[in-house]
Amino acid sequence: MQNRKTVAIIGAGIVGVATALWLQRDGHSVILVDRVGPAGGASYGNAGLLASAATVPVPVPGLWKRAPRMLLDPREPLFLKWAYLPKLAPWLVRYLSHATAAAVRKRAAAQLPLIGESLSDHQALSEGTPAARYVHDCDYIYGYPDRAAYEADAFTWQVRREQGFTWELLDTAAFEAYDPAYRGAIGCAARLPGHGRISDPGSYVKSLAAQAEADGARLVQAEIEQIVVEHGRVSGVRAGGDLLSCDAVVVAGGAWSTKLASSLGLKVPMEIERGYHIELWEPSVMPRAPVMVAAGKFVANPMEGRLRLAGIVEYGGLDAGPSRAPFALLRRNIRKAIPDLEWKSCTEWMGHRPVVADSLPVIGEVPGCAGVFVGFGHDHLGLTAGPKTGRLLAQLIAGRRPNVDLTPYAPGRFS
Repeated sequence: MQNRKTVAIIGAGIVGVATALWLQRDGHSVILVDRVGPAGGASYGNAGLLASAATVPVPVPGLWKRAPRMLLDPREPLFLKWAYLPKLAPWLVRYLSHATAAAVRKRAAAQLPLIGESLSDHQALSEGTPAARYVHDCDYIYGYPDRAAYEADAFTWQVRREQGFTWELLDTAAFEAYDPAYRGAIGCAARLPGHGRISDPGSYVKSLAAQAEADGARLVQAEIEQIVVEHGRVSGVRAGGDLLSCDAVVVAGGAWSTKLASSLGLKVPMEIERGYHIELWEPSVMPRAPVMVAAGKFVANPMEGRLRLAGIVEYGGLDAGPSRAPFALLRRNIRKAIPDLEWKSCTEWMGHRPVVADSLPVIGEVPGCAGVFVGFGHDHLGLTAGPKTGRLLAQLIAGRRPNVDLTPYAPGRFS
């Protein structure tokens, strides 16, 4: 290639690794830099669901009224470390300002090109690699206690219908026939076909990273100290005391990206959601498909040797340790959903999800810094959107124009 480039990618989660693989397939050279190694953060601990229909953001009409009550009710999946509230408040006001019908539809329309074909995106990314074994097609179920609870979500389902998604409604008996694991605990279920799941997210991303290494990528485990920009163009990154020369840089560090972005003059109003999961190893019953248990706002996803329960939103920043209450809530909720469930052992995880105030990621070249690209802030959808984001970044770096309008994700949109 006459235009072969050396690209340093900061962050070895799904976005960074996907970007590396697509760049290599275009003939470019890749340096993959991460402070802990591949799949060290949310790419390990996510629900493992390829949620193509999850285009509707968390801030929906009426949320600003419900949120205070949720924070005060230990049965609700929303938590806050109260000492963090003064720092959170300005961002939270901005975040909740988007909880309107018009803003939801605008965000859903922008999200669809990133996630609407997530299963095929992951299949294309992993094709011909050992990682392909972790990608499975499946239904995705939204489970409600009764028909009234489903109908209370009418606005969300209307937006999905407008975007072309279809589903089948199952009553208690029909859903029990579909998946006996829940034994009548779900009174109304919406079954969406054409979705996917990853049976071991951490191993999947590590396997993809290993493929990138086998194809010639250089993996560097180190803290990034500086992105070096000279005369308006990137020339390298400093990591672990070394200068790594490169022609382009991608910042794909998830929750840790804003500090680097700020050093380049890019201001992104982003906060950290602390997500939780527990894994029930050798469960006595394994559900058939991933289920969003709407009453508890968590996903139960069958994985290799265990059932993963992932969800919960907690605000408290990057530095505080995990809270016990979210883990306890996940245990209580799965007992309600599958009363007879037993398991041999249980493991716990807490990690950090990057949430931008308008619920859309930043993807593209940083204004005023030629050769510096960003891809972070994917909210709850990093795994789902990872392959498409990586492909878009690879196309931009190669100087090609993607067939997706990138305006909604523009890094400079908050300037």
